Amino acid sequence: MDSFELNKILMAVLFTCLGLLSLNIAAGAIFTAPKPAKPGYEIAVQEHPAGGGAAQAEKAEPIEVRLANSSPERGQAAAKVCLACHTVEKGGPNKQGPNLWGVVGRPKASEAGFNYSAAMKAQKGNWTPEDLDVYLTNPRGMVPGTNMTFAGIPRGKERADVITYLNSKSDKPVELPKQAAAPAAEKQAAGGDAKPAPAAAAPKPH
Repeated sequence: MDSFELNKILMAVLFTCLGLLSLNIAAGAIFTAPKPAKPGYEIAVQEHPAGGGAAQAEKAEPIEVRLANSSPERGQAAAKVCLACHTVEKGGPNKQGPNLWGVVGRPKASEAGFNYSAAMKAQKGNWTPEDLDVYLTNPRGMVPGTNMTFAGIPRGKERADVITYLNSKSDKPVELPKQAAAPAAEKQAAGGDAKPAPAAAAPKPH
């Protein structure tokens, strides 16, 4: 085989390789998926309110109803989380938080010897059950700037149990506002079944 024939073979192989390379580049440009702006997969998640309808119903329940159905025993169990920063016994020392003996009904920021935050010192009035209910839901929501780092008790019935328990830790427990729960249908039935009083009989002529 002379050099001319060899060159023809080499050129044919070269052009074949170049053709294949061109086809590969063109196919990559056409069929390669575009690079996403953000790596990973985007998963659509439908958002639902925390707790659903039950949480909304509990939120709408008045504190008077919750207190009427509260339990100091359940409150004592729920209040164990408070003992990390507070004492509840009479004459107990202040810790990271003030002693809670008699807290229900006492003036805010009034426990002797405890260094309250400026935000708490600015609070007026007494610790009513209603105010405690709001505070225990979200301490920093009610008193922005408070030193209390506790996130709060989201369940309304549990807050009522804790308030009832704390109220028992006092020389003079306050009278808690209470209202028995009555289903709306029961109230309506009671009103619908009421019968008008019979009319008084007309006096007979003498």
